[in-house]
Amino acid sequence: MLYALMQAADQVTSLVAILIFIAIIAIFLSMAIKIVREYERIVVFRFGRVLAEKGPGLVLIIPFIDQPKKVDLRERFIQVPHQTCITKDNAPVDVDFIVYYKVFNAADSVIQVQNFEGAAMGIATTTLRAVIGDIAFDEVLAKRESVNAILRTKLDEVTSRWGVKVANVEIREILPPKNVSDAMILQMSAERSRRAVVTEADGKKTATVTVAEGDKQSRILRAEGERQAAILVAEGYAQALGTVFGAAKTIDSKTMVLQYLDALKAIGSSPATKFIFPMEFTQLMAPIQKFLNASTNDVKASDDDKQSGR
Repeated sequence: MLYALMQAADQVTSLVAILIFIAIIAIFLSMAIKIVREYERIVVFRFGRVLAEKGPGLVLIIPFIDQPKKVDLRERFIQVPHQTCITKDNAPVDVDFIVYYKVFNAADSVIQVQNFEGAAMGIATTTLRAVIGDIAFDEVLAKRESVNAILRTKLDEVTSRWGVKVANVEIREILPPKNVSDAMILQMSAERSRRAVVTEADGKKTATVTVAEGDKQSRILRAEGERQAAILVAEGYAQALGTVFGAAKTIDSKTMVLQYLDALKAIGSSPATKFIFPMEFTQLMAPIQKFLNASTNDVKASDDDKQSGR
């Protein structure tokens, strides 16, 4: 019976020893085997010295001898809260911005700096004050991209020795003092009013020019029409005179005398008792007298011919 109990105790002891051994092996393996993701690296220290930078994938280390330090290589950001800065023209402004950074050397990021985020925030705030202090207030508002570029360059010069690359710096908000913001609002309102007045004046100017141009074109067209009408009237008169002149060439003196006689007959038939003739009228009577003499001579010649024929 005692022997059986001793055997049972030995078996339990052996089982416990096996379980302890398995646990030790499991703990040892868990400490010796590290799985490093694609965006991570492990900086291995052996007896306080940097042994290597390992990863990604399965990494083996010696427990209790090697001390691993994981480093995240993904791009991260630091949010810098509002910082009061004085511009070149002594205007206080509150600026907050975000710094985007990425570790490119895991060993340096562990060895060269103890707390990168705290150190980077301190460098960012002091650099921001230095940059804003060299720029006038209007330029801070108008050249935000330029300020971002200057901040990124200056921060990158400092953080590069820590194995960290500053990818970008973005100013989120710039808050001027209340009196300055009120003045800016008034200035903006005045500028908009000025633009409205200028736009209205330009519109009136354009309308006036358009109306004047239309009136000018109308006058030109009207004058052109009158000129064409005058030309046509003159051409009509010329054609009429030409026709009259052509007809006058075919009229002999006898016909003119008959016209004179008809004119005198018309004058004589009027109810007037007095007639006034210009001196030139006597010249008009010369053809009539000549025609009467010629007619008298023709009658005498005809009578003589008749008598001689008898």
